[in-house]
Amino acid sequence: MSIILFLIILVVLVVSHEFGHFIVAKLNKIRVDEFSFGFPPKLLSKKIGETTYKLNALPFGGYVKIYGQGEEEEEEDKDIKRSYSSKPFYVKAMVLLGGVCMNFLLAWLLLSIGFMSGLPSSVSGFGDASLIKDKAVTITSTLKDSPAEKAGLLTGDKINYLETDSDSTLLLSSNFGVETVQNFINKHGGEEVTMSVERAGQEVKTIIVPEINEAENRAMIGISLDMIGVLKLPVHKAVWHGLKLTSNLFVATVEGFYNLIKNAFTGEANLDSLTGPIGLIGVVGDAANLGFIYLLSFTALISINLVVINLIPFPALDGGQLLFLLIEKIKGSKIKPKIANWVNTIGIGLLIILMLVISYHDIIKLI
Repeated sequence: MSIILFLIILVVLVVSHEFGHFIVAKLNKIRVDEFSFGFPPKLLSKKIGETTYKLNALPFGGYVKIYGQGEEEEEEDKDIKRSYSSKPFYVKAMVLLGGVCMNFLLAWLLLSIGFMSGLPSSVSGFGDASLIKDKAVTITSTLKDSPAEKAGLLTGDKINYLETDSDSTLLLSSNFGVETVQNFINKHGGEEVTMSVERAGQEVKTIIVPEINEAENRAMIGISLDMIGVLKLPVHKAVWHGLKLTSNLFVATVEGFYNLIKNAFTGEANLDSLTGPIGLIGVVGDAANLGFIYLLSFTALISINLVVINLIPFPALDGGQLLFLLIEKIKGSKIKPKIANWVNTIGIGLLIILMLVISYHDIIKLI
């Protein structure tokens, strides 16, 4: 089921991205020869008007073949005025940015729908906490090999209560918070603590032993916590807060990629922080288990990641094509198609190698 959901999400993300390039080109009267989902070999093909629509076997991406982009046109071609290369700089830039803009709009739409339906939100991250209902202390992450991970605690678990043989704390009461959990854990370092959590509407109990951290002089189980509730807004507010959240996530993602690239140059990069298609299948399954809204939010987050990745000025990505366009603008002449194609081919090869390395690490983590 997780694989099917992952493929559905992939179709939505890829088709929306390529549709962005497609529709901007069409609106500017540029001929589009092909709209393909996936990479060859071809499974299905149908020509509608001047555009051939293809479904290919390898579902990891897609492309739109735009006349005059990356190829030489014949001067006598009757469609020369509809060539990408004949258009002014700003139109070419709009076509290249169409994909990332559509991914941004998709994320905005999904998060807006989430707010209309009731989106899990942090109390601390929203101005008016009174609008957030069903608040609960929620696990937002677990450390690898920590007592929490060994006890089977998962991201998204809502803590109901903690108890030992001599002490108990019920969190589903009027006065509770993140500090309540932290203080209880710190108080019972080295003891067996029974923890009750709510997961996908079901109660799950587990026994956990907090470890004493000598450096910080306190007991820990290796989790991050936040007060999470459901925020449901009317349409106009949902759209506005959807835009704000999308923008904030975009900025946070840019900062994350900047730090990753910076650490790569200093030799401090950690590939464990990256997840490829294989790892995403498991994450999609986890999100689906938490509920449809979580899956919707996760899809929005991936869409925002695609925006940032495609804006990186690397060959074969939209950002790389924008860089070529800017170089052509500065030098006042086109980059030779053969050179551009070779650079893009090398870029694609490097991206495939990176994807294989990340996928290998995904498999190792699963093992």
